[in-house]
Amino acid sequence: MARTDMREWAKARRERTRHLIELGGLVQKAGLVELLRDDRATLLGAFLHLADQLHGAEDASDDPHHIMTRWRRRGLRAFDADRETPATTSLPPAPQEPAI
Repeated sequence: MARTDMREWAKARRERTRHLIELGGLVQKAGLVELLRDDRATLLGAFLHLADQLHGAEDASDDPHHIMTRWRRRGLRAFDADRETPATTSLPPAPQEPAI
């Protein structure tokens, strides 16, 4: 494999890895890991159910675009709420001045 091919392959691999890590972060952010006790079969089943909804396998009366729009709005609200919430730090409190 040529050096440039190897670099492109490594770059593509890093991008894919980052993408997958970000997707995993969304699963964590939604609280699904804790709620389902990290049961990956249940997580996969839930994702398959979502995919079925979009394919219309569950209820043909609900347009997949409307479903995605609702999900997107809810996700955007969650991201906005995170931005509005000040980050908490785990630093110990500042030492108090002795009273004189």
